[in-house]
Parts: sequence; structure tokens; C-alpha cells
Amino acid sequence: MDQTEVPKLRCQRIGCDATFTEDNNPDGSCTYHDSGPFFHDGMKEWSCCKKRSHDFSLFLEIPGCKTGKHTTEKPVLPKATPTPTPKNPFSPPTAAPATNSSSKESCPRCKQGFFCSDHGSQAQPKAAPPKSYASAPAKKVVDINQPQTCKNQGCGQTFKEKDNHETACNYHPGPAVFHDRMRGWKCCDIHVKEFDEFMSVPPCSKGWHDADPAS
Repeated sequence: MDQTEVPKLRCQRIGCDATFTEDNNPDGSCTYHDSGPFFHDGMKEWSCCKKRSHDFSLFLEIPGCKTGKHTTEKPVLPKATPTPTPKNPFSPPTAAPATNSSSKESCPRCKQGFFCSDHGSQAQPKAAPPKSYASAPAKKVVDINQPQTCKNQGCGQTFKEKDNHETACNYHPGPAVFHDRMRGWKCCDIHVKEFDEFMSVPPCSKGWHDADPAS
């Protein structure tokens, strides 16, 4: 008797994206976020666990905070609310001491470069600090057969360096843009309202997989 392979289903919970079968879906097999993300002033935050990051790639790597069963139904997410941050007490700007530039320019001691008690010492020009040049980081040596995870935005695939080539990766060169409840990619100029729609925007560029992209 031929055994038909059971098709795998894709979990629709945010933060999971795993595949499963109906007869192999125990409780606790799914790790997910049960509340949507919140974006404000460059900060990305999961409103369910209050974990946040400025970097979008690191934000997506934050593990889910809830466990349960996988599902093919898209969950109805509660409205995301930001974590209240304490406001800094208002401190009025300190006024800079007023200087009488016209008097200083007409003062004979100031014009000759001498110390003047009325107008303070003559400012001596400061020498420019020596320029420092950062050396390029050394390229990390990896085994060509070692599985790695691509960190390019929109990819996330596992690859081996021996199979890497100039069109192996489908990704967004970015950056991701969040503004006025819209989410999108500047590279391909696609903007949507829902977070799951944003995560489904197909990559617009091809290139090499990169497990250690420059920050």
C-alpha cells in the first residue's frame, strides 16, 4: 500500500512561520507573539512582551513570548500600544553669557592679544585633533560546508558558503520605512498598512548570501 505524504501547512502566527501537519501539532510546539508590533520614532517594539530594538533585523529575531498550537488561521491581533516612557523634566536652556563684541574689537589690549579682565582671555586657536582611521574588520573564516543563516533583510535562508553566488539571495537592500501607520521598503517603494502584509512583500534584489552583514 502506497503511503501518501501528508502536505505540510504554514503556521500563520506572528513570529513563528514554521511548517506543521494536523496530526503532529502538540500544544507548545508554536512560539509566537500574540500582539502586534508598534513603531514610533525609529523604535520597533512588540507590545505583548515590551521587547524592542532600533534595528529592524534584530527586532524580527526577538523570540516569541507565548506558546501554543500552530494554526493556519491568521490571528486577530489586539491594538498595539507603546510602552509609556517617562518624560524628562523640563529644564530651561541656560543662556550663554553675553559678550560685547563691539567693545572687545575696539579694546586695545584685546586687539594686541593681551589678557583683558573686562572681556576675558583671547581665545587661542585649538589644534585640530589627529584624524583616526578605522581599520577594516578582518574577514571571518568559515567552513564552506558549515550551514549559516543569511542576515540580509527579507531572506533569512540557511545556506552553505560553497553554494553561495551572486544571485543566490533574494533580499531587500532597504531600508525599512515606518511612518504614519504605514510599513514599507524604500528600495522597492512598496508600502502597506498591515504588518503581515509588510512581511510578505517579495524581495526586490538579488545578491550574495551574507551571514555577517556590515552594521
